[in-house]
Amino acid sequence: MSHAQERTEILIGEDGLEHLTNLHLLVVGLGGVGGAVCEALVRAGIGRITLVDHDKVGLSNMNRQLVCTHSNIGKDKSTAMGERLMDINPELQLNAHVGFLSYENMDSFLVEGCFDYVLDCIDSVACKAVLITSCQHLDIPVASSLGAGGRLDVTKAEITRLDKTYNCGLATNLRRKLRRAGASLDYPVVFSGEYPIKPLPQEVLDNNPTALPRAVNGTISYMPNLFGFMLAGYVIQHLLQSRGTKDG
Repeated sequence: MSHAQERTEILIGEDGLEHLTNLHLLVVGLGGVGGAVCEALVRAGIGRITLVDHDKVGLSNMNRQLVCTHSNIGKDKSTAMGERLMDINPELQLNAHVGFLSYENMDSFLVEGCFDYVLDCIDSVACKAVLITSCQHLDIPVASSLGAGGRLDVTKAEITRLDKTYNCGLATNLRRKLRRAGASLDYPVVFSGEYPIKPLPQEVLDNNPTALPRAVNGTISYMPNLFGFMLAGYVIQHLLQSRGTKDG
């Protein structure tokens, strides 16, 4: 046992630690939620992680994203987060992928990765729908984060199924797209039922002037990270509980 994991072993035992070390997880999207997901997974002892994000670290990320420090501004998020994770666990097997997952390359990427679980932390509803549909088609477990923006109340955050969510515009749009794709809504998500604070009017983001205008949600330091830690915690617990079935 690594001395770094002695406190974790008290909770899950040596066999639990070994099980986590042998898993390969995919995290797509490395914003506030995705960064916290990665941090929790690696500190818990997950042995292999693939990261995917196309974006670069920007100053506007500073208020909430673990990947954002002044020394990282301008770096690819996948690269910066990868460096952070390797500093936490130098024995981590890491694949930090800079780029998009799209309809054209999604299935092949998922099949080649042989992932034990996929954690969806993407902002784009269209991309989320493609990822979730592909995971379900390939029988890969997947869990999603929904909208943390515009919210302040930590007591409203919870883990539920997509079809049980409310007061979340992202969830409404995602359900619509998944129904059209013939995908199931019966899968785990973290969301908040708090009524969101109104975003700013639509504008073109400075770091991507070719993108379509979109509304800019307010965010605060703790909510995206809370979502990420909850999502990672759910997945880790699920993987530990199911290890007897998978290993036996």
